[in-house]
Amino acid sequence: MIPLGGLGEIGKNMTVVKFDDEILVIDAGLMFPEEELLGIDVVIPDISYLLENRQLVRGIVLTHGHEDHIGALPYVLRELNVPVYGTALTIGLLEAKLKEAGIKDAKLHVQKQGTQFRVGKFRVELLRTCHSIPDACAIAIHTPYGVIFHTGDFKFDQTPVDGKLTDFQRIAELGYKGVLLMMSDSTNAERPGYSLSEKMVGKSFDDIFRGIEGRIIVATFASNVHRVQQVIDAAYNYKRKVAVAGRSLVNTVSVAQELGYLHVPKNLLIELEDINKYPANKVVIITTGSQGEPMSGLSRMAMSDHRKVQIIEGDTIILSANPIPGNEKLINRVSDLLFKQGADVIQGSEAKVHVSGHAYREDLKLMLNLVQPKYFMPVHGEYSKLLKHALLAEEVGMSPENVFVSENGNVLEVNEDKAAITGKVTSGRVLIDGLGVGDVGNIVLRDRKLLSESGLIVVVAAIEKGSGLLVSGPEIISRGFVYVRESEELITSAREVVTEALESCQDRGLKEWSAMKNAVRDELRTFIYEQTKRSPIILPIFLEV
Repeated sequence: MIPLGGLGEIGKNMTVVKFDDEILVIDAGLMFPEEELLGIDVVIPDISYLLENRQLVRGIVLTHGHEDHIGALPYVLRELNVPVYGTALTIGLLEAKLKEAGIKDAKLHVQKQGTQFRVGKFRVELLRTCHSIPDACAIAIHTPYGVIFHTGDFKFDQTPVDGKLTDFQRIAELGYKGVLLMMSDSTNAERPGYSLSEKMVGKSFDDIFRGIEGRIIVATFASNVHRVQQVIDAAYNYKRKVAVAGRSLVNTVSVAQELGYLHVPKNLLIELEDINKYPANKVVIITTGSQGEPMSGLSRMAMSDHRKVQIIEGDTIILSANPIPGNEKLINRVSDLLFKQGADVIQGSEAKVHVSGHAYREDLKLMLNLVQPKYFMPVHGEYSKLLKHALLAEEVGMSPENVFVSENGNVLEVNEDKAAITGKVTSGRVLIDGLGVGDVGNIVLRDRKLLSESGLIVVVAAIEKGSGLLVSGPEIISRGFVYVRESEELITSAREVVTEALESCQDRGLKEWSAMKNAVRDELRTFIYEQTKRSPIILPIFLEV
């Protein structure tokens, strides 16, 4: 068992199962960049290990259609075009992503929940679970050594929106027969009690919709199909039309509706550009931006920068999501802007407009007791949550030596008699910036950080060919460091420092441009820091004359 992502972090979930000379991969997700990853669009797992062993990889099995589980596939399949297996909605959402990425030759296979199928030597079984998206699955991998059970993202919802309960019977049956190793979702391992039913949000929507006369704008995750369904149901009950804003949300609604996972009454959906044709009390807008993302639909509305939707006084905004840690400031900024425009904003757990799609502590205990695995490895969460989940396993009776709090890249070898971490493979993160995959590394990120903090100084000088003599300049250009016209004394002194550095090179017989540039850079960096306590990037440019 080799996790390549998802341990010690939230996102880029990917786990390798190796048996004999064959490899099966569970999920291939992305992670959205942290604040310090300046300019980075998304982060995906490092698949060097899979590429080194590409002849062994038999396929990829998907637990569900969220970005942190399927989002890396457009990049992975370019390098490793192996069969991909998943349920109808999961594959449908993946198809849309691959089409957008221009990938046409993917080998996609739709499998039903409750069925078993072969992937090389592996016998794979998909078991129905509840999550915030339909068609979510746990995965049971049957091997000669025993069953490997991966819960995927799950919760125990006794009243799911679509009426499809977790397959308790089959999970318990597997547990009774014996499960060798379980890997389980640790997202909410620190939250006490049981997870709340998604239907509770539907009741809150009904209460809110009943008392509002103006427009209603609901911001949620694009992939939360169950949440979208409940907005549609409430809109239908109160005779409101529904418009969808945000490309990712439009795609999800389209795929889910086409495959029968989203039920929309006839003539309920309208185009976004038609919302002003209806009275304010007859319109609901579903949009992305529940996390305050700068380019999302709701953020653009708040900034009065949306092409089709302008916030008007009397609008009610429902933020139907809990803030992801670190996003609080973004969300608060968007809320303030919406309030300034005369809108009312409903958010927070007290409003009951959001419930988690992940199991709480008591749910996690129940899963452990149902499955009764011989060995256990918590997955999908930061290290603290993995550790808390491990302690839960011990609470329900598992021996500590059979519980493994692992890290990405660690090799966990398991058989009927023993389990142990025996080594480590290449793992880590690959940064995606525009069309560039992995071409932005630590040095580039360091430079971006410096640029954002201290700016840039460009030194331009004309140097005589052969002699190395300074012919013209140096000129100092500042971008993001100081305003030249207001810092003439500093710039003049900087020119003198550069001139002296070049003269020193001449005296020492240094004529290599790289050596001269380094000398200028070192002298100027020291001077600038002494004068300003700042460290801008210094870029010397020499022109040969």
